[in-house]
Amino acid sequence: MDECISPVMDTGLRGVDVASSKICDVQGKEGKLIYRGFLIEDLARNASFEEVCFLLLYERLPKKQELENFNQSLKQKRKVPENIFSFLKALPSDMNPMDVLQITIPLLMQTDQTVGKPEIETVLFSAENLIAGIATITAAWDRIRNKKKVVLPDNDLSHAANFLYMLNNEKPNDETTRFFDISLVLHAEHSFNASTFTARQVASTRAHIYAAISAAIGSLSGALHGGANVRVMKMLKEIGSVEKIDAYINDILNSKGLIMGLGHAVYQTDDPRAIILAPMSKKMGQISDQPLWYELSRELEKKGKAAFKAKKQREIFSNVDFYSASLFYAMGIATDLFSPLFAISRVSGWAAHVIEEQFAMAAPKPSLYRPGAEYVGDYCGPDECVFTDMDDR
Repeated sequence: MDECISPVMDTGLRGVDVASSKICDVQGKEGKLIYRGFLIEDLARNASFEEVCFLLLYERLPKKQELENFNQSLKQKRKVPENIFSFLKALPSDMNPMDVLQITIPLLMQTDQTVGKPEIETVLFSAENLIAGIATITAAWDRIRNKKKVVLPDNDLSHAANFLYMLNNEKPNDETTRFFDISLVLHAEHSFNASTFTARQVASTRAHIYAAISAAIGSLSGALHGGANVRVMKMLKEIGSVEKIDAYINDILNSKGLIMGLGHAVYQTDDPRAIILAPMSKKMGQISDQPLWYELSRELEKKGKAAFKAKKQREIFSNVDFYSASLFYAMGIATDLFSPLFAISRVSGWAAHVIEEQFAMAAPKPSLYRPGAEYVGDYCGPDECVFTDMDDR
């Protein structure tokens, strides 16, 4: 086999636009994130997660009655069938929560009689079922694996507050609820990232939305996508104190390693979501009497940026994972639930993309994704191989 293979152009589809979309605009140079025309800063400041879900699914912000109806619809879908809990109880307690989530999602179809029907209204129903159900399944699994009784939903609570309640069997205070709600808003959508592209590719085959979302969760479970804030938290624990930051940075840069949470494939300035998360992490650390994790993050960001510029002669910027790790940890959320939290939020964006893809909301017509590939194999010279019998090989 030829050892001098020419590199394939556009490996990983970096910089390649594969479809049009009306859902999200990520302006990397300017550090702007826009959902359906609205800046993320405005949505985080003013909108609830439920409002953002409505915006992503229905292309506009809801009126008061529309939001009330939407909230009620989500609440009605929070309660999942009892056999889902039975299924979860039969699983090994040490299973990765993302794997559990991926294999359990299809079970939500049993409460959805509209699956596979081609009308947009039925897919919107399924989207709501997924938004509500994923949160319930995630909280239930954490309770079950820790040999605790499953906490059923409380329909007097918002989506964010109810999840924390189902997780801890304790109603969260208003500030913690608001911080978690904002974090859901920030993670709801981010254009054609790996998991969203996966969802759209599956949707392009006309598979139903549960298949597309399950595939997206599989993509999110990968180490290069959804687990970044887990590695940020692991890094913070490894450092342990502010005094050890300089030595840690030197070791990382000298070994050509990465400072987790710094650097992004798109942004050429600080991720706007990180800027919003940082003060929340600080405040949550104070509330929980765990200020260390924010303090470590802040000093690591400053010193890491300076050291990177001095050694590499270029800038590096914080991303969404850098401060979400310390925020979620200060909330008392298990580290291996960080990626499922991502899914609890991003399912709204995935669903919007599935709908846009299947109903050609931003294209002349639906189209099956079928990219090409440049063949670089050379097994038998310039011509095709000649098949030889087993004894003659």
